Amino acid sequence: MSKNDWQRVFDHLVLHQRNHSKDYYYEVRQKNCNSEFTRAAKLIYLNRTCWNGLYRINLKGKFNVPIGTKTKVIHAEESFFEISKLLQNAELNNDDFENTIDRTVAGDFLFIDPPHTVKHNYNGFVKYNENLFAWDDQIRLRDALIRAANRKVKILLTNACHESVIQLYEDIFRISVVKRASVIAGSNIGRGNYEEIIVQNLN
Repeated sequence: MSKNDWQRVFDHLVLHQRNHSKDYYYEVRQKNCNSEFTRAAKLIYLNRTCWNGLYRINLKGKFNVPIGTKTKVIHAEESFFEISKLLQNAELNNDDFENTIDRTVAGDFLFIDPPHTVKHNYNGFVKYNENLFAWDDQIRLRDALIRAANRKVKILLTNACHESVIQLYEDIFRISVVKRASVIAGSNIGRGNYEEIIVQNLN
């Protein structure tokens, strides 16, 4: 991965840059990578050349975003060497969110942005989100955050502005409603301003 082997990741990105085309994009998207550095390069390549830089997987866990209009894979102003240096003291984990939250200690800062499932879904990704992050997971998340708050962990969570979600956190955390612009929907009808909630520690 780029933390420990930035040069190998970069070399693969050079190849992706050189070979980029519509056919090549879908070939890479379909391909299974065997090493950490080829997987890292694949993720960066797809992210930079897919539609709107979106990361989305289907119900089988496969990345399914179509090709976008951008063709630049490597940017002149970035340094993978410097990124690698910055990551040397960082611990990168791939784990269940509850385990990660339960490892936090007083003074840590948690930013959480879960899939926006609600108890009575009206959003466009209802079935999709419910399979990835069920309502029981929303409850598990709330309970883990209560434990973290009791340990004096600083918390900032974004979630759906829906009464069922608000009820999970009211009287326990501070809740604010904010508006955000949705600009990456597949059609104009799905774009516009939507409300979300921000959940934070009371003190």
